Amino acid sequence: MQSVDPQVTNDQEMNAPKLGLPVTIITGFLGSGKTTLLNHILTNQQGLKTAVLVNEFGEIGIDNELIISTGDDMVELSNGCICCTINEDLVNAVYRVLEREDKVDYLVVETTGLADPLPVALTFLGTELRDMTRLDSIVTMVDCANFSLDLFNSEAAYSQIAYGDVILLNKVDLVDEGDVDTLEVRIRDIKRDARILRTTNSQVPLPLVLSVGLFESDKYFDQAEEKHDHDHDHDHDHDHHHHDHDHDHHHHDHDHHSHHLENDGFTSISFQTDKPLVIRKFQSFLDNELPSSVFRAKGIMWFQESPARHIFHLSGKRFSIEDDEWNGRQPRNQLVLIGQDLDHDKLLQQLQACIVE
Repeated sequence: MQSVDPQVTNDQEMNAPKLGLPVTIITGFLGSGKTTLLNHILTNQQGLKTAVLVNEFGEIGIDNELIISTGDDMVELSNGCICCTINEDLVNAVYRVLEREDKVDYLVVETTGLADPLPVALTFLGTELRDMTRLDSIVTMVDCANFSLDLFNSEAAYSQIAYGDVILLNKVDLVDEGDVDTLEVRIRDIKRDARILRTTNSQVPLPLVLSVGLFESDKYFDQAEEKHDHDHDHDHDHDHHHHDHDHDHHHHDHDHHSHHLENDGFTSISFQTDKPLVIRKFQSFLDNELPSSVFRAKGIMWFQESPARHIFHLSGKRFSIEDDEWNGRQPRNQLVLIGQDLDHDKLLQQLQACIVE
């Protein structure tokens, strides 16, 4: 399935493999708040083990109380997270993480401040890492206090915005709101309908930048499904288009996740049906009806036109639908959307309209 979004058409090849360690790339100029965000991720994981790859972990200033041990190029934390340096080669650094006996659930890679994120993304898509990882999202940090509009003439700055799935306008507390509005307009010129969040001190609800934190990983989902828990629907890592998600659903399986979303108007919507959807209608929903305030979505999909199980991921405006097997499980649709100030009833009605008549 191809998105008709012009921002997306030239990165259809960014659809990554269905299973494998989910990866978020964090990009943004020096001083935009990347290190603060990395610390936020390392210290706020709820039972998930995240590996963070950085150029220099001395800069991160990890909370000493969390540190268990420091190797030459790895810091291990008491919550199971690790921080590694990228010595010469990103691929080797990723292998170091993948080969550890103590497996991690998620990988976050910080690009250097002047970097175009595309070569980093292509490392995960075009090398042997393709079979072991899945590019989950590219998060772009923008320093509102120091982002001169002249930077839009910079190719790297342009690329960071053009390839960002979710764009964080950081340090909004230091800037007049009107200036932030102007900056947002310019960003939307580059990336129409971009998923833009305003943050202070890089404090963003983690489900909006890391999908597993909310959805849990496929293994938890599959275990739940095997127990015939028909009311579970959190399972994947999003990947390419828009999302939102909610707890008003007839079951409250997901309510334990809601604290991850804090109280900035973020909610999650859960949609489930034992009937197949019509691909064309679902595509139309993604292209024409999904609001830009949906930041992430994830689902296991069943379509009338295909016997396969499909894994759906959406991050920002990029989404992927990947073929998988039902392996004897009863086909059904389970979809989770996450976003801000969502009209739950309307979205559920729109999804309902995608069901085969």
